[in-house]
Amino acid sequence: MKKDQEYVLKQVKDKNVRFIRLWFTDVLGFLKSFAISPAELELAFEEGMGFDGSSIEGFTRIEESDMVAIPDPDTFTLLPWSSDTNVAKMFCDIKLPDGSPFEADPRYVLKRNLKRASEMGYTMYVGPELEFFYFKDAIGTEVLDRGGYFDLTPLDLATPYRRETIFALESMGITVEYSHHEVAPSQHEIDLRYSDALSMADNVMTYRLAVKEIAQEHGIYATFMPKPIFGENGSGMHTHQSLFRGDTNAFYDEADPMHLSNIAKAYIAGILRHAPEITLVLNQWVNSYKRLVPGYEAPVYICWSRRNRSALVRVPMYKPGKESATRVELRSPDPACNPYLAFAVMLAAGLEGIERGYELPPEANNNIYEMTGEEREAAGIGSLPADLNEAIKIADGSALLRKAFGEHVFEYLLRNKKAEWDAYKAQVTEYEVGRYLSIL
Repeated sequence: MKKDQEYVLKQVKDKNVRFIRLWFTDVLGFLKSFAISPAELELAFEEGMGFDGSSIEGFTRIEESDMVAIPDPDTFTLLPWSSDTNVAKMFCDIKLPDGSPFEADPRYVLKRNLKRASEMGYTMYVGPELEFFYFKDAIGTEVLDRGGYFDLTPLDLATPYRRETIFALESMGITVEYSHHEVAPSQHEIDLRYSDALSMADNVMTYRLAVKEIAQEHGIYATFMPKPIFGENGSGMHTHQSLFRGDTNAFYDEADPMHLSNIAKAYIAGILRHAPEITLVLNQWVNSYKRLVPGYEAPVYICWSRRNRSALVRVPMYKPGKESATRVELRSPDPACNPYLAFAVMLAAGLEGIERGYELPPEANNNIYEMTGEEREAAGIGSLPADLNEAIKIADGSALLRKAFGEHVFEYLLRNKKAEWDAYKAQVTEYEVGRYLSIL
């Protein structure tokens, strides 16, 4: 048995762990779990635990349903919330009964794209900034406060909830950099310290559950819905990313006036060129596109800048002595995406730019929202998809997505999103009733 597995077995015994939850995600990014007893743990490491994959979104059909979950000992932690005393968790890799990787496992999709980067000599690091809302309950959007950006008490009533969430995350080995009240009422942000992409995808899944668990313990509800309140800012997941060669940041170039290497410039160019087709993954819900509208700080137009926060891609300004912090920030993703698939397509787009030598377009220094359509067209600035339907149509023809995901995930995601759009467009909304019922 490997040392990391032996360590987990010892921790289970020493900490008197009663149950171990095995975690994985479906294609849509929902966390799945089942529990085993300590007596089954050694077998789980050796052979995995079987389950019915036909009941998991995007996995398999009923006639080929047998799946095996193999726990990753590096992800072992105790769960800190009171409802799970003496309970631990591990993320799993999903395999077929013959031991081969299951291609629809989102964790495997990310691993496959990270392997491509590794073969080119790179390791991907990411640092996401997830925003969310606290509401009184799960059936409405009654806010807890009327605070704004960086507000402190008494306007920011949720400070204790954020603090408790941070303690929970840190107890599970997840390092937090910042936390604060966001722009909208009852909106908050907790930023995670950058890490390698696979660890961070695991951390994002843990983060989202931790936020919800702590909120539930206090009798409130936390949501990562991208745009729950009309007329207020939505919730984003601005994602900082960089590529390293060993301990060296491949995005940094001392000789460049912007301190950006040609690798970084090609990576940004790849993100920009493929932004429309990967939007379906970064913004996968009908509601996601209610956030991506002008006037609410969310990016709409495809361009990059160093200072301009209306740009899709922002390059944080270089600080002397901070070469390792050179990075790019993609501002369009929302926190309701599947982080494994989201990081995979960001990386795939960036690597495409590097492999094909894409040229970086000129920097956008103006407020893009104030430019006319003609001015944006003249500057070569395109737009992100306006709704889920447009995103589906663009993604449908994407060779990049098909390559990054494989046929199974690619076809399933498109089918699922088309069904979501068909269900949505048939709805009669409160807006329509309020606007038309009395006049038509």
